[in-house]
Amino acid sequence: MIAYDLIGQTPLVLLESFSDENVRIYAKLEQFNPGGSVKDRLGKYLVEIALEEGRVQVGDTIVEATAGNTGIGLAIAANRYNLNCVIFAPEGFSQEKISIMRALGAKIKRTAKDKGMIGAQQEASAYAEANDAVYMNQFETTHNPAAYTHTLGKQLTDALPHIDYFVAGAGSGGTFTGVAQHLRSFNVKNIIVEPEGSVLNGGEAHAHDIEGIGSEKWPVFLDKSLVDDIITVSDKLGFENVKRLAQQEGLLVGSSSGAALQGALEIKKRIDKGIIVTIFPDGSDRYMSKQIFDYKGE
Repeated sequence: MIAYDLIGQTPLVLLESFSDENVRIYAKLEQFNPGGSVKDRLGKYLVEIALEEGRVQVGDTIVEATAGNTGIGLAIAANRYNLNCVIFAPEGFSQEKISIMRALGAKIKRTAKDKGMIGAQQEASAYAEANDAVYMNQFETTHNPAAYTHTLGKQLTDALPHIDYFVAGAGSGGTFTGVAQHLRSFNVKNIIVEPEGSVLNGGEAHAHDIEGIGSEKWPVFLDKSLVDDIITVSDKLGFENVKRLAQQEGLLVGSSSGAALQGALEIKKRIDKGIIVTIFPDGSDRYMSKQIFDYKGE
């Protein structure tokens, strides 16, 4: 096995201190991917499908708008297949992710924080068109959810004989959609978790400190029929759960994982018995500069 083949080989663990004899909560630990997040799966899939379809050739340039994790996954795959990688990332996100992308050889272009991810997408698309590059467009390509349907989704049902609830954050919506499409045939209830400031639950868009999830508009490929409920989580609870997971489970995870746990705990309150599965997208190591373990809500 080579390092690239480790992508997708992540453990599923019981969250012992958050479970009881009636309701068990399991988490898929995506920080164990080589690039440290669930988006390694996406980067690998998007690059390989683009090569397969002939949209990308060796030596070409791929372009993406991302807060970081998708960019890391794309940079790893770009190196594997001798491609150039240009990332448009809004100011204000984790500096560690920017540093990791640069270490992997990606060229980084920062965009205005107040323009959000939509502004980064617009600049990435314009750059690709002007420079004869390929815009990967994670937020709109149907290849995004496909990256997870037969990998992450199938891994969950292979590992557990029965699942009652799937709870996951949604940013581009790809992870949730891909897994939910697989789980629907197993009669699993699929629950989205979003931070306050995301619009999926009807709230107004505004800045939030939980990174990696939340959307300024409904994702293009997110089929509403797949969504059984949406739980909105405050930054405060998300970051509190990061500390709880460290102290009670020995898991060092990012704020989107803290939000995912809160969503799972909300479901746990509603049921008498069942199996809840969630996704922990990445680790805390890439958020240390943002004081992830000492969040005060500034």
